[in-house]
Amino acid sequence: MATAALAKDQDWAELVRRIHEKQDRQAFTALFRHFAPRVKAFLMKSGAGETLAEEVAQEAMATLWHKAHMFDPSRASVSTWVFTIARNRKIDALRRQRRPEPEELPWGPEAEPDQADAMTLRQESEKLAEAVAKLPDKQRALIEKAYFGDLSHSEIAAETGLPLGTIKSRIRLALERLRHAMG
Repeated sequence: MATAALAKDQDWAELVRRIHEKQDRQAFTALFRHFAPRVKAFLMKSGAGETLAEEVAQEAMATLWHKAHMFDPSRASVSTWVFTIARNRKIDALRRQRRPEPEELPWGPEAEPDQADAMTLRQESEKLAEAVAKLPDKQRALIEKAYFGDLSHSEIAAETGLPLGTIKSRIRLALERLRHAMG
């Protein structure tokens, strides 16, 4: 199980490398087909409307194409990287929606973006990626399937052959470890 997940992540990392080095459209198509619907579903589960989720998923995948050179497989898996990009794009989109219309804008110099918020968000994202990476392989694989792969516990049970109770227990334990790690 863990070996299959590791092999799949290495395959994704290879595709990102091909995008970076060769602008390989077939590699991008494979990544897009796999991740775009999962990112959209993840965003909708986290409260985004369908239109916003679709737009953010598209932006996240475009970012993958343009910033493939920034992917570092020693820091995170491809799925963690893609979902972090999507999460950040969603936050950006929500902030854009809350901005006032041009006629409501005050005159004068604009305030600097709050660097503390941006730094905190980046640190939290890095901390979460590290915490997920430190989970035992069996727990990490189930967390990725449930939260990044958009699979229900029953679907994971059918896919892995594990009893439903085992899956629920491992996910519960993994979430508890993540909560503890995130403080």
